[in-house]
Amino acid sequence: MFEPFPGNYVWNLGVNLAMLGGGNHGEVDAACRPVREAAAQGADAGSAQFFDSWIAVADQIVANAAKDEAAGRNWSAAQKLFRASGYYLSAERLQSRDYAPRWAAYRSGLDCFRRFVELDGAAVEFVDIPYEGSSFPALFVRAPATADGPAPCVVSCNGLDSMKEQIFGNGLAQAFARRDISTLLVDQPGTGEALRLRELVGTHEAERWATPAFDYVAGRADVDPARIGMFGLSLGGYYAPRAAAMEPRFALCAVQGANHDWGEMQKRRRMREGENPVPHYWDHVMWVFGKPDLDTFMDWAPAMSLDGVVERIKVPFLVTHGENDRQIPVEYAHRSYDQAVNSAERELRIFTHRDFEVEHCGADNGTVGRDFIADWIAQRFGGTIA
Repeated sequence: MFEPFPGNYVWNLGVNLAMLGGGNHGEVDAACRPVREAAAQGADAGSAQFFDSWIAVADQIVANAAKDEAAGRNWSAAQKLFRASGYYLSAERLQSRDYAPRWAAYRSGLDCFRRFVELDGAAVEFVDIPYEGSSFPALFVRAPATADGPAPCVVSCNGLDSMKEQIFGNGLAQAFARRDISTLLVDQPGTGEALRLRELVGTHEAERWATPAFDYVAGRADVDPARIGMFGLSLGGYYAPRAAAMEPRFALCAVQGANHDWGEMQKRRRMREGENPVPHYWDHVMWVFGKPDLDTFMDWAPAMSLDGVVERIKVPFLVTHGENDRQIPVEYAHRSYDQAVNSAERELRIFTHRDFEVEHCGADNGTVGRDFIADWIAQRFGGTIA
């Protein structure tokens, strides 16, 4: 993994995710250089300085995009706004919930992304999924029309701290679309816009939001309801199998990062085992799941386990993991695979140094796991593989 901040895994992860999401290396370098000394203070202490530096770069890119747009160069403006969106969201993602400037940055990230879609003409629809008296937002990325009728579709969920715009940025939906598969990228409760703007907290019962997501895509005329799959990365490696186990209409399930027993991992994290994905980690997880204090959170956390759950998966099930994942141990991938004894077809793929992708959810590469998963799904959904 590219590590501009030696010893600061959390910031390095954020930088890599920004680059995988479409970031430009020169712009990322300009954002990182001013905060190299601050990085040595630790992920929590200097996070506000990280924020200021990245926001300054994003603001300048937005100003540059405005000049392009004024001159009628909409495609050029769109690409700048796409990158700026990623930088705003990357800066916001590393802040505590009490850091007031994050909220304007988050809205700027959303606004830039929406303007990118408008100017670029990207095949992205902004949709809302009904959920328990409210709704959560999603992006529907339609596969190219084919002569074979409605396309298969994959419901893609976030991890603990990712957002639908970032998943779009890493090319997952585009990889699926090239294989004639549509994608619904959701900000499920506890993530992204659902948490930040609608105050919908996470739940271990992933089927509560996955079933409404399934119902939405199944009701579309351009989706084949018999070919709807479930995908998740990072903490989605817990959510997606749980959804597929409890919602039998999903036709397959694939994960990138097997988060088999996230509840157990919280105990290990308190013993300083494993890297954290964000600063202010314990406050972040209490916010995500709506827990008032750490003791309440730790009492609840064991519910986030796939023991006794993956045995209920009957559809094809793909488990992928990086051999040097510093957040989630590779042993969890084996547990998910070994326990999925009732899956119609299960496969385990551990990425090694020969793949040049070994970190958490491909943070050190971003293409190998993505493309492997896209091919695996296409082979089972009858999609195109050139």
